[in-house]
Amino acid sequence: MRAIHVVRLSLLIGVCLSALGAAPIELRLWPGKAPGSENWSVPESITERGGGRIATNVTDPTLTVYLPDTSKSTGAAIVVAPGGALQALSIDSEGTRVAEWLNSKGIAAFVLKYRLRQQPPGAGRTAAAPPTGPREELKIVKGNANPAPGDAVLDEVLRMGIADAQQALRLVRKNAAEWRVDPKRVGLMGFSAGGGVSVGAVLADAPGASADFLISVYGPSLQDVNVPADAPPLFVAVGANHFNVTNGCLALFAEWKKAGKPAEIHVYDQVSGGFAMSKRGLPVDTWPDRLIDWMQLHKLLQP
Repeated sequence: MRAIHVVRLSLLIGVCLSALGAAPIELRLWPGKAPGSENWSVPESITERGGGRIATNVTDPTLTVYLPDTSKSTGAAIVVAPGGALQALSIDSEGTRVAEWLNSKGIAAFVLKYRLRQQPPGAGRTAAAPPTGPREELKIVKGNANPAPGDAVLDEVLRMGIADAQQALRLVRKNAAEWRVDPKRVGLMGFSAGGGVSVGAVLADAPGASADFLISVYGPSLQDVNVPADAPPLFVAVGANHFNVTNGCLALFAEWKKAGKPAEIHVYDQVSGGFAMSKRGLPVDTWPDRLIDWMQLHKLLQP
């Protein structure tokens, strides 16, 4: 009799966990070492900064799965790529907190920890000398707002990040039934450099490894924008005074429109940097609401 009660209790717990949504699970992206970085040796590091975790020297890329309460699930899914200049990842402010908010809206979220430029221990601790004279905005051609053109190492890291984003999309679609997502409603959302990674994955236009919709949050393209014939709808949010980034996002939007593809952009006054999910008492605080409006417009939230 006791055994029967234990079985019933276990089943009840399982049902409750299913209703509440599964606990986050971190999965390795590649079956072995990630291709191209097999010989990287600097260990990954996670530090606390500004109330959130920062990852550096990522060699083994992962995808952390956040599933919504099944009673709220819309079937939509978003791979979230945090930013950090391809040298760090704001795991919490532009990753886990975004995923938790997406879950609250019934959207499955997958936080991507993609490969970064390797830095020896202690690198970056010395403050750089401030620039002399007025700063000049980048001259942007074909939507390319890469602030370090010609940096071969960063270009290679960008290619690896794009490969990781593509692999993440494949992984989500492969497990679509188990994770209760629609494989035809899988999008990419990138913040800052994560936006450049996300845009790059869409521009590559690889079968099964491109997004059904693209969200760039202060993340301009880091390469020439040659919009694919089947480019997905684009949503952009950026501050009006974000040096180089504002113009880069406007250029990305312009290239999408030039190609005749659906695009929406929100440029927020009195904002000069990243904002993620923070609250400032300014109109930029409502960008997540505008994103939901846009997703509803494109019927991405309809089961």
